[in-house]
Amino acid sequence: MADPKGFLNHGREVARTRPVEERVKDWNEVYVPGSLLPIISKQASRCMDCGIPFCHNGCPLGNLIPEWNDYAYREDWSAASERLHATNNFPEFTGRLCPAPCESACVLGINQPAVTIKNVEVSIIDKAWDTGDVAPQIPERLSGKTVAVIGSGPAGLAAAQQLTRAGHTVAVYERADRIGGLLRYGIPEFKMEKRHINRRIEQMRAEGTRFRTGIEIGRDLKATDLRKRYDAVVIAAGATTARDLPVPGRELKGIHQAMEYLPLANKVQEGDYVAPPITAEGKHVVVIGGGDTGADCVGTAHRQGAASVTQLEIMPRPGEERNPGQPWPTFPMLYKVTSAHEEGGDRVYSVSTTHFEGDEDGNVQWLHLAEVEFIDGKLTQKPGTERKIPAQLVTLAMGFTGTDVENGLVSQFGLELDARGNIARDADFATNVPGVYVAGDAGRGQSLIVWAIAEGRSAARGVDRFLTGASDLPAPIRPTDRSLMV
Repeated sequence: MADPKGFLNHGREVARTRPVEERVKDWNEVYVPGSLLPIISKQASRCMDCGIPFCHNGCPLGNLIPEWNDYAYREDWSAASERLHATNNFPEFTGRLCPAPCESACVLGINQPAVTIKNVEVSIIDKAWDTGDVAPQIPERLSGKTVAVIGSGPAGLAAAQQLTRAGHTVAVYERADRIGGLLRYGIPEFKMEKRHINRRIEQMRAEGTRFRTGIEIGRDLKATDLRKRYDAVVIAAGATTARDLPVPGRELKGIHQAMEYLPLANKVQEGDYVAPPITAEGKHVVVIGGGDTGADCVGTAHRQGAASVTQLEIMPRPGEERNPGQPWPTFPMLYKVTSAHEEGGDRVYSVSTTHFEGDEDGNVQWLHLAEVEFIDGKLTQKPGTERKIPAQLVTLAMGFTGTDVENGLVSQFGLELDARGNIARDADFATNVPGVYVAGDAGRGQSLIVWAIAEGRSAARGVDRFLTGASDLPAPIRPTDRSLMV
């Protein structure tokens, strides 16, 4: 234990953000560069090194949190990085993007603010990159076996890196023009600058992983042909079928899925456009959906110069403290103020869109809504609460319903789906097709980045065992594992 009185002597401090008026004028990460390092040793000392560290259960990767907290407290950054990478291929991704279920499960969080696990994690990995502690891990010998990974999001990249390091020849197929999946085009630059992805890709190239962009399996290359080329296949194509809003006026121009809107803003940062084809500039923007993707749309609209931004959520406003129905160490539903919300805009809860209204040219101009409430467990519209708000750009950020079944990948492989429309798999993450495995949201359904990486690592073990008869690769989770929820 680093400091037995650390949690008594020091309060919780988190990374400082840049002033709103400064950061909304650029697309850089919102945090003050270097602000964590002076405080992180004290923050790491707050870790209690519990006899039973529930943070391990909160994290599907099984991160060795008390160990690297101790090293960070002692400023042994090299050892901290080694412990961090023992369970997580990409801590710079999770340290920036994960909602930190480990902190919800922190034992200190029973009666005090939890340890800033996420901030310690990102400090360790950023320091490791600065000091050269992150190096390619090139396999000593090759197995002679080949693996195709479909999708280059966190699950696909994790599976590819694990299998490459095990000695297999791995090729990652990505339908977009750049590697990264939703990390590349779904996460705005102000949440994670894409240089973090780029240097991981370079590390993976040095290790031997090959990347094929602009190829959609099912359309550009038949799944059956891919299966013939490789000894095994890992499907990590995500759950990319967006939930729609079938109400009158949906066909009006200016109403877009979040994943139509957000990638274009990121492509501007990549240099593909001078200005995005879909922009919030000067418009009244309405974001439908109160989750993280909705918040990403809010922050993007601010930076594009929206006239106003309103975020709608059909569910009631969560509380700011745990309610009795979500006790420690479960992951509670709490009211969150993200960096995007700090920048302005309105948040409206317990409302449902009834229809859209447009102008004579077919452009959306108004969104009609009504308040809703739960009656006998069902959401019901409250009479007399209808009203309309200006809406010249509407983004739908209501989540995803499953993997893409229209591009031919599922049917060409002959894959079975489970009751929720996800690709079915067994305890080894294997599908009903021999040699074909599935990891991440394609098999689990829409989930968190930390679960995607854990699934990629676990599926890699199944593939390695299929190819060689045995495997020393770790498998942190089973396909049936779920978050600590009530």
